[in-house]
Amino acid sequence: MESLPIGFLAALVGLAGGLILGLGWRLGGLCTLAALETAVYGTDQKRLRLWGIVLGVAILGTQFGARIGWINLEGTLYHAIAWNPLASVVGGLMFGYGMAMAGNCGFGALARFGGGDLRSLVLLVVMGITGFMALSGPLAPLRTSLFPQPEADGPGGIVYDLETSLGIPALLTVIAIAIACFAWALSNERLRADRKMIAWGIAAGLAVTWCFAGTSFLSDASLGAVAPEGPSFTAPIGRTLIYLMTATAGGITFSVGSVVGVALGAFIGSMIKGTFVWEACEDPRELGRQVGGAALMGVGGIIAMGCSIGQGVSGFAALSWSGPVTLLCIVVGALVGLRQLIGGFQAV
Repeated sequence: MESLPIGFLAALVGLAGGLILGLGWRLGGLCTLAALETAVYGTDQKRLRLWGIVLGVAILGTQFGARIGWINLEGTLYHAIAWNPLASVVGGLMFGYGMAMAGNCGFGALARFGGGDLRSLVLLVVMGITGFMALSGPLAPLRTSLFPQPEADGPGGIVYDLETSLGIPALLTVIAIAIACFAWALSNERLRADRKMIAWGIAAGLAVTWCFAGTSFLSDASLGAVAPEGPSFTAPIGRTLIYLMTATAGGITFSVGSVVGVALGAFIGSMIKGTFVWEACEDPRELGRQVGGAALMGVGGIIAMGCSIGQGVSGFAALSWSGPVTLLCIVVGALVGLRQLIGGFQAV
């Protein structure tokens, strides 16, 4: 460890976690938008309920890791930055609607690109650029004025707030939320019968825990040079583009490793299944809609400080208020977008 740059070690942590998530997308059906679409319009909730397994495992692993000192949740952006409910709502709705228009979230676009979909490469570039326009580019002053993100002035989050305001023990809150996730997932008979999908859901939840634990260890070892974080795919896509273009201006980090890991895992999974094939967009109108959706995801993900994975899974696992609220708004935004695409807002 002493002979390797700390950023490279963080990238290896991200690479391993991303690899599992990419394999899970390709081999286990871990696609957020497809899960919503099949549940609402295909009357099959198996893929949607699978995310209950992911969340339950990630919550238990992350929270117990924090209790034994392996994970520094207070150092993550989910607890170090004060929660802005308006940012979660507006950013989540923007991201969800953009996800429907694009046909993918950032995580799904990476996985599709790993399977040979060149349309997804265009979406990733647009999402990365627009995300950084809102993070540190020309849109940053407007974003910070409308959605300020000051440092937290003390402990917070679901567990802390319920314990201090209602006296509910922290351990009870963690276990109750995890059990609720598992119960919601396993109440679906089709999912209960699919052990392969359940196994990939468990693996994905453990990958999130691994990322939190690995970066927390490196944060302690480097005296804060590496920040504790979980998988997220909005700003990290932009950071990866910067690294690929300049290397020195944006060094190799956990973000770069996790982005590459997802694409690599999806590529390996597509080769295992024999489904790798080069694809391109044949309809310019469709590509235009997808590019617009990617731009909305880039800006919305920065406003909300995370995407369907970054807030919906990592933030949820950290049991910050931003996690479930942003996830709910992403779902609402995606459902509105899907309704527009499929029914044109026509009355049922």
